[in-house]
Amino acid sequence: MKPSWRVWTSRTWVVTGLGALLYWATSWIGIPITTTVELRPGIALLTVLGALFGPVVGFIAGFAGHAINDLLMDGTVWWGWALGSGMTAAFMGLICLSRGFDAHEGRMEKRHLIRFVLYGTVGIFVSLLFSGIFDALVLREPLGSLAEQVLYAGIANVAVFLIVGLPAVWAYAKRNRGSVQPTQNRQYK
Repeated sequence: MKPSWRVWTSRTWVVTGLGALLYWATSWIGIPITTTVELRPGIALLTVLGALFGPVVGFIAGFAGHAINDLLMDGTVWWGWALGSGMTAAFMGLICLSRGFDAHEGRMEKRHLIRFVLYGTVGIFVSLLFSGIFDALVLREPLGSLAEQVLYAGIANVAVFLIVGLPAVWAYAKRNRGSVQPTQNRQYK
């Protein structure tokens, strides 16, 4: 049964906390692309958290995990980028709101896959643009390399999303197809 993104249980809190800690731990892993951009496998984790537990859990886990990483690595939190990580996971979590989608019960059709790619790709670029503009307006960072950062980081994040994150969610749904008994008297529209 797909967990409700509106109802918070002890399981939801645990998943959110573990997700934040896992995202923090994976944020340490990065392969440099340019002097300011790294390929970050943690994006795949945001994909999974959003798709399996919804936009709210994804947002909180992404935001908190990024904030913890910044605090430990830099001694300060880059709020725009922490919010951007949360936004990325929230966009990925929009797939949970799609009619008929439930990876826990193995229901992920090609139409969901197309929506997921759209939500994830748009979410990545919107969140990166937000983070860069936030830095420029609030923290007075120079705008000079913003376009380059958004482009390279966006391409890198979309690659991780498409190559690692999306197939992980698809495989999870496929594994659960037929192995989970649907909830009785539940209507799906």
